[in-house]
Amino acid sequence: MISLGHPITTERLVLRPFVEDDLDALYDIQRREDVNRYLYSAPRTRDEVRAKLLERITFTKLEDEGDTLLLAVALRDTGALIGDVNLHWTSRTHRQGEIGYVLHPDHRGRGYAAEATRPLLQLGFEKLDLHRIVGRLDGRNAASARVLEKLGMRREAHLVENEFVKGEWTDEVIYAILARDWHPTN
Repeated sequence: MISLGHPITTERLVLRPFVEDDLDALYDIQRREDVNRYLYSAPRTRDEVRAKLLERITFTKLEDEGDTLLLAVALRDTGALIGDVNLHWTSRTHRQGEIGYVLHPDHRGRGYAAEATRPLLQLGFEKLDLHRIVGRLDGRNAASARVLEKLGMRREAHLVENEFVKGEWTDEVIYAILARDWHPTN
């Protein structure tokens, strides 16, 4: 089991559980069309973000398959919330998980997504003893593909028009990494 009792710090970031005071910053992220472009979600109202935040506050541990660890990503020097990162435990039997991340557009292109996701890969492999972790993305999201490649993940599949999202057929690309290929320096 993984229970986040204290923040995880990296060179430039702090990964921590969400708190109610994150509402304004989270709303600033989730209200944006450009943030939701490649996600299943649509821009959210402040009330919708408030309800989602109350859910997010509870995602602080991984006890069994189906659980998700969902952490706020904040700048280490200012404490400003810039996004979130998650690890979902998809199968105990097959020892598999999935990672995901969302960053405010003002903070993209600086390596923050990979820096924030790396500790979750490490938790998955070293604490949960996962065998395989995947990352899935909309086939048009080249920036997200670069993040997964930077983490040492390999592109395993390109599913053509496999999902109907927001009124259009979209491709899904799947990346993965095995425990034996994981190195914390990826």
